[in-house]
Amino acid sequence: MTNVDRSAPPAGISPNGAGAPPVARLDDTRLDRTALYFVSYDGLVNTASYQQSGILTWAGHQYAAWYTASRQVVLARRPVGSGIAGDWQRLALPHSLSTYDSHNTISLGVSPADGRLHVAMDTHDTPVHYVRSEAGLVADPARRDWRATRFGRVHRDLDGADLGGISYPRFLAAPDGRLQLSYRTGHSSNGRMELAEYHDGRWNLLGPWTSATGTYAANGATSTTRNLYLHGLTYDGTGRLHAAFTWRERTAVLGDPGGLANHDTGYAYSDDTGRTWRNNAGEPVATTGGPTLLSLTSPGHVVDPLGVDHALINQESQAVDSTGQPHVVISYVPARFTPCVTSFVAQRRSHGRIFHLRREPAGTWHKTEIPVPLNAFGRTRIVLDAADNAYLVLPYGRIVAASRASGWTDWALRFDGAGLNAFGEVVVDEHRVRSQGVLSVLYQQRSTGTRPSPLRVADFRLG
Repeated sequence: MTNVDRSAPPAGISPNGAGAPPVARLDDTRLDRTALYFVSYDGLVNTASYQQSGILTWAGHQYAAWYTASRQVVLARRPVGSGIAGDWQRLALPHSLSTYDSHNTISLGVSPADGRLHVAMDTHDTPVHYVRSEAGLVADPARRDWRATRFGRVHRDLDGADLGGISYPRFLAAPDGRLQLSYRTGHSSNGRMELAEYHDGRWNLLGPWTSATGTYAANGATSTTRNLYLHGLTYDGTGRLHAAFTWRERTAVLGDPGGLANHDTGYAYSDDTGRTWRNNAGEPVATTGGPTLLSLTSPGHVVDPLGVDHALINQESQAVDSTGQPHVVISYVPARFTPCVTSFVAQRRSHGRIFHLRREPAGTWHKTEIPVPLNAFGRTRIVLDAADNAYLVLPYGRIVAASRASGWTDWALRFDGAGLNAFGEVVVDEHRVRSQGVLSVLYQQRSTGTRPSPLRVADFRLG
């Protein structure tokens, strides 16, 4: 059991924006006094915001994963309700981080049919490290103690299925009780998104659903391969699977080599658990594992056009409201600041702005600029409460909110991150928001060099 360090909520709640829903800080606990700390790609391996999921809640318990100072993988759990949570228990898995790369994050998932906890970790264009628990561990946690022997050995495949080199594993529970795994094969400028599925105790590969093909021209140059980066992959209440994304081109098409070759926001959905995909207008554009894959030339998938010279970030965030409509967060440097970004890290910090995109049932998309500057390089997460109010969790743990009643236009800063001392991006527990109306934010405190620092979880009451 960890040494739980609780502190009173500090100052930092904004009284402005009367129409936006309130945010109240409930608690702050320490997972690890000396978590692994090193900066690469301007981020930390324990708190990359695109992890799905680095922290999650299931059956009244919350689970978190990280690398401690010795690089070892640690899993923790605690009982949680709608108020203050219980103490954390933790265990160490027999695996240590293989390389100092912040992309080599840890993702957690639960297979509802057999109550297993699944862990995919330590991969960036390399074979995955994968382990799962015994059946029933997360389905009935009160009856099972928390120890490493409840997990199997670490594999480099999925039940014998070799994925090859992969990146960005993310788990999602399908509405029929199956667990799916999304991952990229290839690399940043020549990759494909693929799916696997866990059913009846075994994994099966469904195959790719995107393609790197097509030609993109800009600034007098062309790119003939690329990668699709997901902002989100999310099931709604009816079983529809929503995917928002951006494309990454080869750097030759940039107006300046210091830019970031991401462009456009795309959208597609599937009504058969990821087997076939349709564009924004409902027209079929791809079949997973089939001859037709979603590509740059697929019709009707771009819902917010944007060129390559604006430092658009990849893998930002998506949520789906109670009516089954997606909400997507993107961020970039608008043209009013510069027509061509020459240093994507520095200029995202100085001029980056956040935008909220949302879809209506007829397929129309609305775009709103958030009136709070990004003031950071990294990504923002979006969550929706039971009333469909929206909350954006910015780098450094800042929280901005807007009400559904306003049409998501009354954005206001509700927590300014005071007292957290968080470095960059944070990870959120989307499951606990849906089940308990509490936002848990996993963050790591700022350090220097490779000096370990505390890893903590702050809890907020929403609405």
